[in-house]
Amino acid sequence: MRRIIIGVVIILLLAAVILAWLAFGPGTAFNEKKKYLYVYENRDIKQQVEEQLKRDTIIHNIWLFNLMANQLDVWQRLQPGRFEITKGESIVNIVRRLRNNVQSPVRLVINKLRTREDFARVIGKYFIEDSADVSTFVNSNDSLQSLGVDTNTMMTLIIPDTYIIKWNTSVRKILERLQNEKDNFWGKKDRLQLAKDMGYTPGQVYTLASIVEEETNKNDEKGNIASVYMNRLNNGMPLGADPTIKFALRNFALRRILFGHLDVASPYNTYRNKGLPPGPICTPQAVTIDAVLHAPKTDYLYFVAKSDFSGYHHFSSNYAEHQQYAKIYQKALDEWMLKHAK
Repeated sequence: MRRIIIGVVIILLLAAVILAWLAFGPGTAFNEKKKYLYVYENRDIKQQVEEQLKRDTIIHNIWLFNLMANQLDVWQRLQPGRFEITKGESIVNIVRRLRNNVQSPVRLVINKLRTREDFARVIGKYFIEDSADVSTFVNSNDSLQSLGVDTNTMMTLIIPDTYIIKWNTSVRKILERLQNEKDNFWGKKDRLQLAKDMGYTPGQVYTLASIVEEETNKNDEKGNIASVYMNRLNNGMPLGADPTIKFALRNFALRRILFGHLDVASPYNTYRNKGLPPGPICTPQAVTIDAVLHAPKTDYLYFVAKSDFSGYHHFSSNYAEHQQYAKIYQKALDEWMLKHAK
């Protein structure tokens, strides 16, 4: 009898050790660094979690997971959201994270976006909202009205940066967050006053900066390019900005703007329409916005790329000089294209 009791005790101890190892040891079944569990609203929480665990082969022992989840009231406490599971993590840790609703927010990195559709794709990719629903929202003036923007100016809400936002945040809430960050941005470094002194609204500065952003990636000449466009505006000249033609055509791969392109009927065609376009053509960097706000006083009216293809430009105050530089660049470009066409 004693041997039987000892045997039972040993078996129970072994079972306890195995159970503890299964619970506290590595419980994941994938090779990637991490995977995510997504919990949606208006769906059976337990069912959708179990389906994801099986479908994506996230953990080894779903039976043990369910046992612990039931004991710790996970299904009563779990809220919609995104939950990160790292390789080698224990089932105990996973259950605790779900029970305590420790969500993994999205690290939204915004660099250059050109269109509302670009924005919709990014939000649809990383957040709960479908890109089609986001597109419907940002293409509706009624939806955007409460944010103080319309379909032309919506992108002025976006200052390129990194934002930490919950995965299940609605597009309206995301835009409200971006709007708050935009207001904080304009409230620093006397930016509002600088814009006012220039006679521009922040939205107009942003729109001008978006054109400068598309013209060059050389930060040290962005101020001069901005001065060219401001001088044209002050002189009543059309801006004549090639990037606005690309935007109007929705063809951002164009290497050359031809005369035929200039006929496009669009409020963004700054060859046919005087003044600034009705909204930005991309999301400019903070450094570009500041370059516009601190643009030097010049008499430049023209600029053209240098023939060494360095990315820098020649600036001119008269058309005759500009034409000389333009011919030099055009010749160099023709030679380069002929050489690389072989």
